[in-house]
Amino acid sequence: MDKKLIVIEGLDGGGKTTQLELLKKDYPNFRFVTFPNYRSPSGEIVTNYLNGKYNEQNDTVSAYTASCFYAIDRYTSFKTDWEKDYLAGTPIISARYVSSNAIYQMTKLSRNKWNEYTEWLFDTEYNKFAIPKPTGIIFLDMPVEVSRKLLIKRYGGDEKKLDLHESNLDFMKKCRNAALYVAEKEGWHTVKCSEKDEPLPIEAIHRNIKEKVEELLK
Repeated sequence: MDKKLIVIEGLDGGGKTTQLELLKKDYPNFRFVTFPNYRSPSGEIVTNYLNGKYNEQNDTVSAYTASCFYAIDRYTSFKTDWEKDYLAGTPIISARYVSSNAIYQMTKLSRNKWNEYTEWLFDTEYNKFAIPKPTGIIFLDMPVEVSRKLLIKRYGGDEKKLDLHESNLDFMKKCRNAALYVAEKEGWHTVKCSEKDEPLPIEAIHRNIKEKVEELLK
């Protein structure tokens, strides 16, 4: 049976949540999952990391250590929540996935280590943890300055609500560079989400995403 796992990826504030809700209306018979799963016991590890309980600065927790926090959460989610649906052939759409580790954790490494890290990451999660490899990844690309404005708006103008990653503008710029690198290397499907430092209309972005989804479902 043909199995489909489509990932919607992007930086914080890039509109993933909004687009996921629109996709749910388009595909009511699909399963939708979101990572990290903050409500699960495994997600608590990720929450502690993002809140700085292990170290006040995210770059003092190694890329490999932090990646394992997220990998355990994904493995737990797959085995306890959506494995049966996936194996039965129900299409799965995921907001974030293994690709998020590549985006956020590569920034802690020098660029000449990026390829080595991504090879380790994909081997660890897809081969050793044996969670499904995506049919395709749709990357919602938006400049950090634009996505940050949307994030602050989401939090009602309260910048104190930004988590450890979201509050670090330089870090987020590095994440976008990492995302563009791995998107090209791995053949992600990139959807442009802004123009002239302003976000594109939600409906326009949605049309482009749905077009990519339909291509991946063939």
